[in-house]
Amino acid sequence: MQPGQDTYWYLDLKPDPIVHHGKVIAHRRDLLPWGPKKCFAEDDLYTTRWGTYENRDIEKFFFGRVDTEGKVGVEYFSDFDFDRPGQDPDRSFHGLLNFMSVQKLRTPKGLGWLSKLPGGLDRNQRLMMVQELQQLYCATWTECVWQIAEATNSSTKFIISDHPVTVYNRGCFPGSVYCRGFDDPDIRFHASHTYFPLTIDKILILTNLSWVRNPYQSETKLRPNPDFFRPSVFYFPDIQVARNLLEREVLEINYITKKRALRYIAAADEEWLYPEKHLPSTHWRNFGDGYLLMPEPRQIALGGETYIRYEDGHSEGFSEYGHRPWQKGFKDEKRAAVEGAALRRFEVEWSLMQGPAYRGTPWEMCRRNNGPYVMPDEFHQRDLERAKRNQRRQR
Repeated sequence: MQPGQDTYWYLDLKPDPIVHHGKVIAHRRDLLPWGPKKCFAEDDLYTTRWGTYENRDIEKFFFGRVDTEGKVGVEYFSDFDFDRPGQDPDRSFHGLLNFMSVQKLRTPKGLGWLSKLPGGLDRNQRLMMVQELQQLYCATWTECVWQIAEATNSSTKFIISDHPVTVYNRGCFPGSVYCRGFDDPDIRFHASHTYFPLTIDKILILTNLSWVRNPYQSETKLRPNPDFFRPSVFYFPDIQVARNLLEREVLEINYITKKRALRYIAAADEEWLYPEKHLPSTHWRNFGDGYLLMPEPRQIALGGETYIRYEDGHSEGFSEYGHRPWQKGFKDEKRAAVEGAALRRFEVEWSLMQGPAYRGTPWEMCRRNNGPYVMPDEFHQRDLERAKRNQRRQR
């Protein structure tokens, strides 16, 4: 909310009909000024029932722990500074990831998706599945490129929905087979971005590394090593910061949020609920010229194997996609060659689109440079010449 505000503008995208003598004569009000206790609230959503016995322990003990740790994580990443004294990055990271993973499952839309899985038709079983699958998305998100973007320079701020962990894939438009009913695009599809508003003007965006390195491949093929449940490694200083979104980009993000909601959205300002009024186009795959949520590719390196040696002498290794040394894919020279050529091409294309100022800088480099990175002019001119050569070859 805005400072001093105590109500949201709450919009029902599918208001219930008013029926009189079997005929629909009107619909209930779709716009309401409601406080946060009423917004996105549903009675007994997490109550388990066994005959006449009702139990709410899942809300008190399971969601209570998830929300407490999630709050720590949200506060840490909404004001991210990795080595600030007195912080606990490990607790914050795990708390936020677990919170987001559970949040994606426990909404009415998430529970509807679980109902389509084996055993999910039973209400009690779905609530058990939320607990069993609470880490479902964590490994995939850990291996994404993380960026924290800001809407501080935009008069429009972020809206929130009844499914706030949002997945956008430019190849999966709202009416596609991947987005019908309770379905979201698979977060493991190359082109899937997951985003989550941290505050009214800060947003966390997670993008598959395979897509940043090669945005010329199929949007709906699975990324390397797509297994859900496995260990993975995260490097905090690589988080990209200092990306200020343009007004149009915020509007496009809000439009995606609105289209991916199940039924309700809310905003601090009534006008923010209708981003489509202010967009010249709502063509799904053309937002941001096709790269709306893409992190800064000129800061993406190839390779990325990580080796860890512990005090007791044993060691572990991980590829950038989470493969272990004994697994197929840990070393893949063909994939590396394709990604290397595609990334170099994309960096040049990006320079032509964005100019020399980087649209996001890894925290480590941002601290070293006291702010966002700007490419030296001679490097930028080199990229422009490469772009012109590429265009001539394509013609």
